[in-house]
Amino acid sequence: MAIDSEQATKEESHHSPNIIIQRKRSWYSLDLESTNVPGYHGRDFKNGKDVSWSIILHLAFQSLGIVYGDLGTSPLYVLPSTFNDGIKHRDDILAVYSLIFYTITLLPLVKYILIVLRATDNGDGGTFALYSLICRYAKVSLIPSQQTEDHDVSNFRIEFPSRRLKWASALKSKLEKSQFAKYFLLLATMLGTSMLIGDGILTPSISVLSAVGGIKQATPAMTEDMVVWISVVILIFLFMIQRFGTDKVGYSFAPIMCVWFMFIGGIGFYNFIKFDPLIVKAINPQYIIAYFSRNKKAAWISLGDIILCITGAEALFADVGHFTVLSIQISTCTIVYPAILLAYTGQASFLLEHPQYGADAFYKSVPGPMYWPMFVVAAIIGSQSLISGTFSVIQQSLSLGCFPRVKVIRTSAKYQGQVYIPEVNYLLMLACVGVTLGFRTTDKIGNAYVLYKFENGGYLPLALAVILVTLMYVWNSVHRKRYYYELRHKISAEELQMITMDTNLSRIPGLALFYSEVVQGIPPIFKHYVSNIPALHSVLVFVSIKSMLVSKVSPEERFLFQRLEPKDLHIFRCVIRYGYKDVQDKQEPIEKQLVEKLKEFITEDFLLSQSQTTLNLNDGDTTDEDRELQSEISGEKKAHENLVQQQSDQKKLQEALVREIEVVDEASQAGIFHLFGENEVTAGKGAGIAKKVLIDYVYNFLKKNLRQSDKVFHIPHERMLKIGMTYEL
Repeated sequence: MAIDSEQATKEESHHSPNIIIQRKRSWYSLDLESTNVPGYHGRDFKNGKDVSWSIILHLAFQSLGIVYGDLGTSPLYVLPSTFNDGIKHRDDILAVYSLIFYTITLLPLVKYILIVLRATDNGDGGTFALYSLICRYAKVSLIPSQQTEDHDVSNFRIEFPSRRLKWASALKSKLEKSQFAKYFLLLATMLGTSMLIGDGILTPSISVLSAVGGIKQATPAMTEDMVVWISVVILIFLFMIQRFGTDKVGYSFAPIMCVWFMFIGGIGFYNFIKFDPLIVKAINPQYIIAYFSRNKKAAWISLGDIILCITGAEALFADVGHFTVLSIQISTCTIVYPAILLAYTGQASFLLEHPQYGADAFYKSVPGPMYWPMFVVAAIIGSQSLISGTFSVIQQSLSLGCFPRVKVIRTSAKYQGQVYIPEVNYLLMLACVGVTLGFRTTDKIGNAYVLYKFENGGYLPLALAVILVTLMYVWNSVHRKRYYYELRHKISAEELQMITMDTNLSRIPGLALFYSEVVQGIPPIFKHYVSNIPALHSVLVFVSIKSMLVSKVSPEERFLFQRLEPKDLHIFRCVIRYGYKDVQDKQEPIEKQLVEKLKEFITEDFLLSQSQTTLNLNDGDTTDEDRELQSEISGEKKAHENLVQQQSDQKKLQEALVREIEVVDEASQAGIFHLFGENEVTAGKGAGIAKKVLIDYVYNFLKKNLRQSDKVFHIPHERMLKIGMTYEL
């Protein structure tokens, strides 16, 4: 909403008569202005730069209650699932422990903590965060909504490492030229997101079931049905408390998770010392080679159970936006990794002495006095990490047009990455309860992680992924088609002038905000509106809501304005830019922000005109020699005439500025009205059966049964008008 620079304005004015101009970052930039906002920690907050150690340690503690529920409960069921049919050879224990050791070391610790967390998008993780990052480096987005002004947004700026510039440029060129690569990247992103959501359904079920199942060790009267129904109750409770937000849930669960890690680490160390400290020799990979040689096909099948030791590890990346990279690294390296490793070490040492307890390794290895405390804590912690991760990735995909509209609630005023999505939470709860009631045991749910055991449950994650990818692709595909339709039928500046200059068109008091997703030109529905309602408000603003390929857009950089000619009609275009982690603020309505920013833009526009007038008067078309000659001839008389003319022009501009500001104020006082295009989309004539099914049935079903734009932006119904129009795609 401001002036970029005089030179840039001059250069671009040769190409376009109407330019959206943006102001240079002023001295009251976001970082300075936001120091008055509680909990704000600067642009580098999520990357952990310039953040106090007290805040980092505070977030590291809080992350224990959110990120590690799944990873921390994996010792409950990994060895029991692997040795469910008994231990055939003593060295199998050493081999399986060796596999677990290298798996949790190489994947969660080395891969995620040391490598993947270095590839965040300004501190945000998840597949769509990476996709956004790629789209900023290369033009691979399938929606042409990019603008030159996007590069002025702080978080948008990227730098190539100089030593990799040549290689990166070649890859960038190949990606931009390949339509296949663009679709492949989008589908791969959707698939990764779908698989994470699928894990968000399976993991809470297996974690809670395995925790509650331990009660059967102490109470033989406890039946399988009782275990299942107790698990269902715990799951429902777990999802019901999500509405309190990551901040409160994290604080509630973090102390309990600390106790849990202390228990499993302490008991593991105790068993390691008591039973067989020589378990450390299993670090030798030779035991793994012998295991596969000895057990052949059965060894390969057992990998499906062993890999469960890193259940929920993907949450380390997906949940990083709720905290910081450094806080996740600290909590993992100092508490989580050592405790989990000790837990598996202790269980393996116990089994070397008691191989008959392979199917009940966890609870059998717990010393008698510690049994009930372990059971109570295990039953409480349930599973949290992938639920929060699911909220994060769905928020990202929603903002990028790859997920149907749902309500996103910011749950913390201090940490803006912490969100809650009611509809998704409700559906996840139903899915988790359904999986728990349907599979009933941890062994059967564990089969769902192994594609080899397709008939025994391996079909479930595949089916979930197919359903979610289809849903996301259908929504995104129709979204893109609708965007291109509006782009092809947009109203040009000349057409707009013809429409607004129509003598049959009356002007009525008020300020009208006409919403659209198209950032280039005027949407076609405006012409449809005028033909049915031949009246325009005294001030009209065409508002384009734009989701950018960045995590956040600062309030200072959110609004871009453009004045449409002629000036006396008071018609403007406005692009409101949001990042995929931004959430609408209920406390400060969008209309209030827009009116204030509009008046700022009008003021700056007049100041630019004023400076241009002064420049023309001082310079004109004369050279330095001519100016020197004129000075000698005219002397003080010429200078006085220029001064009088300049003062007169400035006075006129000042009066015009005051008049236009008054027009905006009077219009907003008369009432701000929100006009939404309620577009119906149908398959065009000659469309195939598949296209008709996807658009006419699947897409329209999702659209009608989920939230509309007015609910997403908290628009009051008494000042809202929906305009219907049908698009044939």
